Amino acid sequence: MAGVDELAFRSARELADALRRRAIGCAELLEHQLARVARCNPRINAIVALDAEGARARARAADEALARGERWGPLHGLPITIKDSFEVAGLPCTAGAPELARHRPAETAPAARRLLEAGAIVFGKTNLPYYAGDFQSYNDVYGTTNNPWDLARSPGGSSGGAAAALAAGLCALELGSDIGGSIRNPSHYCGVYGHKPTHGIVPLRGHVPPAPGSLREDDLGVAGPMARSAEDLALALDLLAGPEEPAARAWRLALPPARRARLADYRIAVWLDDPLCPVDAEVGDVLQAAVDALARAGATIDDKARPVDARESRAVYLELLYAVLAPSLPAPVLAALDARAPQLAADDDSFAAHMTRGVAQRHRDWIALHERRLALRARWEAFFRDFDVLLAPIMPTVAIPHDHGDLLQRTVQVDGRPFSYLEQIVWASYATVAGLPATVAPVGLARSGLPVGLQIVGPYLEDRTPLDLAARMAEVVGGFTPPPDFA
Repeated sequence: MAGVDELAFRSARELADALRRRAIGCAELLEHQLARVARCNPRINAIVALDAEGARARARAADEALARGERWGPLHGLPITIKDSFEVAGLPCTAGAPELARHRPAETAPAARRLLEAGAIVFGKTNLPYYAGDFQSYNDVYGTTNNPWDLARSPGGSSGGAAAALAAGLCALELGSDIGGSIRNPSHYCGVYGHKPTHGIVPLRGHVPPAPGSLREDDLGVAGPMARSAEDLALALDLLAGPEEPAARAWRLALPPARRARLADYRIAVWLDDPLCPVDAEVGDVLQAAVDALARAGATIDDKARPVDARESRAVYLELLYAVLAPSLPAPVLAALDARAPQLAADDDSFAAHMTRGVAQRHRDWIALHERRLALRARWEAFFRDFDVLLAPIMPTVAIPHDHGDLLQRTVQVDGRPFSYLEQIVWASYATVAGLPATVAPVGLARSGLPVGLQIVGPYLEDRTPLDLAARMAEVVGGFTPPPDFA
């Protein structure tokens, strides 16, 4: 029998293949995983709800099916966890909100159901911030999740528990969500892989927020995979992507193949720093080293081309984002922002001004804003006629120390100077506002010994291109590395 730690950091593909060949049993692998969770999870508090008995029953059924020559799908018998914002029938789904502490959904979110239908065994849920609304993962239901690279630091948010669990070897595959970098930010902080799909190709219904039972899928947000390799992301995306009923009666999704078959053939634009969201030198140095490695491998690099105007993109994103968030705000807050909006100067470009406009806008304002978004998307489309991908940071610093103070007053240190905590969202916003796919891949360790991830933005509906580059990049810069204290 293989030891717990021997299996802990194998890829989802490797484990699924071992299960298919019956080199290890489904129940055996699950017990290995549960044992590691019992030993390692208390230090990081990544997995916050377990269904050990339900998982054991499904694992036994998976073994029996294999013995009969039956295979449920590509993930047959693979133990996985899912972010606690996705509803899974019979498991808690709190979204980190005390008012949902007793919520046990009767149905499973379509994205989670697709992983189950592929044979996965969901044995636990992972932590997140209150209603998935922070770059850190803590709440009054389950407490704080720590980064396995440094327990005094955040694993990121909102899919912070997911990233921490993957990095610590507690699971091999995760389902996260992303509206402001919530897959990409934790992947960078914890040194794992994450993919924000093209908007709309993975169903988001059954995600909280919005409120449990909502039928709508909010603008900007996506569901997507997280793992320890780009190949695992691609495997999961194949399972997750596609229309939901009733559209599935007629529509099919056929994502095109990656644009290039060799690393040397890629045409790569690079945008590693910007005054709008400056990047700390210890992060920038690692990112530049990764770009230099790609150049040595023969890729064509251009560090001057820019797809969009940064300020215009940020403004459109923030006002669209806060239009999405407005329905969940308390009535007194809405009334105050509605009253403040007419008093804003037309040239006020502050975060607070865009937030206020976004919350208070009328539908006619949103239509005009949407037209600006479509203009941004058109500029991206033209940009990708000359380039295959854009490389960029996802956050300006390595994983930050825990900071649970007033959200609006928080800052982070960028090269020793304070920078707005909320403005860190800028690097995530460029792909999100245009609905583009973006993959974050680990590319090395900063001087502090903490991981750094590189964001790879791809063309609309060409998710396989950033995923392919992420896989090929591992050949020249290395891929996932286990945190020393959990290896």
